[in-house]
Amino acid sequence: MNSVRLDQRARTDWLLLAGFCTFLFFWGLNYFGLVGADEPRYAQVAREMFARHDWVTPTLGGKPWLEKPVFYYWQAILAYRIFGVSDWAARLPSAFDATLMVVAIYLFLRRFRPGFHLDGALMTASCTAVIGYARAASMDMPLAAAFTIALLGWYAWYESGRKAYLAGFYLCLGLGTLAKGPVAPVLASLIIAIFALCKRDIPLVWRTLWLPGILLFCVVALPWYVAVQVKNPEFFRIFILEHNLVRFGTNLYRHQQPFWYYVPVTLLGLLPWTVIVVAAVFKTTRSWWRGAKSQPQAPAEDQWDVFLVIWLLAPLMFFSFSQSKLPGYIVPAVPAGTLLVAEYIRRHIIDDRPAAPWLNVLHSLAAALPIIPALMIQYILLQHRVPWGKATMLASGVALVFAAGMGATLVCRLGLRMVRFVTLVPVVLVVAWALRVGGPSLDATLSARPVATEIGRMETRALPTAVLGVSRETEYGLAFYRNQVISRYELGEIPPGEHLLVAVEGSQPQITRLTGDCRVSHLGNFGAQHLEYFWISPPGMGHRAGY
Repeated sequence: MNSVRLDQRARTDWLLLAGFCTFLFFWGLNYFGLVGADEPRYAQVAREMFARHDWVTPTLGGKPWLEKPVFYYWQAILAYRIFGVSDWAARLPSAFDATLMVVAIYLFLRRFRPGFHLDGALMTASCTAVIGYARAASMDMPLAAAFTIALLGWYAWYESGRKAYLAGFYLCLGLGTLAKGPVAPVLASLIIAIFALCKRDIPLVWRTLWLPGILLFCVVALPWYVAVQVKNPEFFRIFILEHNLVRFGTNLYRHQQPFWYYVPVTLLGLLPWTVIVVAAVFKTTRSWWRGAKSQPQAPAEDQWDVFLVIWLLAPLMFFSFSQSKLPGYIVPAVPAGTLLVAEYIRRHIIDDRPAAPWLNVLHSLAAALPIIPALMIQYILLQHRVPWGKATMLASGVALVFAAGMGATLVCRLGLRMVRFVTLVPVVLVVAWALRVGGPSLDATLSARPVATEIGRMETRALPTAVLGVSRETEYGLAFYRNQVISRYELGEIPPGEHLLVAVEGSQPQITRLTGDCRVSHLGNFGAQHLEYFWISPPGMGHRAGY
């Protein structure tokens, strides 16, 4: 009878995991086009590799583009091969990797921390940072997933002694190195070393250095690095020296932020679980500090908490010293926070201890907070500011109602057993509203997709495209959606023949000056992004051959 109930619960768990991962990571991937500079750039690199049947050298505009490793591109190529080239297909690798990470967390917790395994997996899936980067065509989620599974494998080996888990650690660390470079083994080494120091067990580091595992890591990671270096001798200088060492030590790429930058970024990335994460970190740190002298060998569950705190804080501190800071750098640390929440709540339930009233109140407020910007997302995207007034008061009132309902539920008899359910409700509503209502506005204001679509409707044949005064985001977006190398007037890259020009509003006098005797015809504008389109033809061409 018990086995039947367990099977039924397992089936229910898998159905819930499948449903939530499908909704949070895959649903609506095409609701808005590629945004930012990185998404369209990475998607286009993968498309060029796919078109050339080249699995070694990433290229952009036909030239080697060696700033990032190849794992995301391989995944995107497979997605293009199965579903065709599109923006949503370019996002599939991150969604798939996030799902894999959530499943790995579920399996790990079911094996080593049973009783709260579904909660831990869904908590991770519902994190703001995980949802956001699972929907982005970038390397951050492939790295985070590989890194998370690697550390879970290492800790599974540490608790069980089974070398198969240690082999999994090295395998996934190799994939992480293919995803974003040496940062994966560097961060893993840092976390394990600090954990060994906290345990006063330095030999643990040497036991981790298992020769078959190191060979497995080399077999996974090195072949591509060797191949790309052989084909592109400048790879070591560009990728290892410039985009790792120089990026970390200088502000060459203009991503400088204050030292404390990752504190608010991490707190926002952990929503809606931020408050409980902070409480769990404080409790674990205080308990470890008090017991460090009297109990060098802490119980296994306490050691797990300490490991999670180190996993969460070590990347945050490491990247705080970097002179180049981007939000995606701390995504590999986020799962440690949600795992810490799962363990914190599991302990309270086992010990039959209710959470402090202030914790319930603050958690409810933090979990309901994203409702406010979600309800105003159209206004924020179109007006680029928060509308102070009745709209804000109404959105805040809705958020307070949700917070009050959550708080009331958490103080009832079931208490913390309901925390996963009541917290996921606003997450689902926020994601659904943001995608369905905010998606079109996001597409219109931040993506080059509608611009490229409007230009495409005017064409009778494909023409080269140039830009003037537009952002890098628009330039790279047009390169993907037009599948062309985009010329930039400011750099003297004026195509000699008939071409299209996308420029910021009010640029026509400058265009006339730059094009000389060429014929300039205004085709239209795209008000949401303050852009204008022009048809440029050489002297002597008396009609619009492309229109």
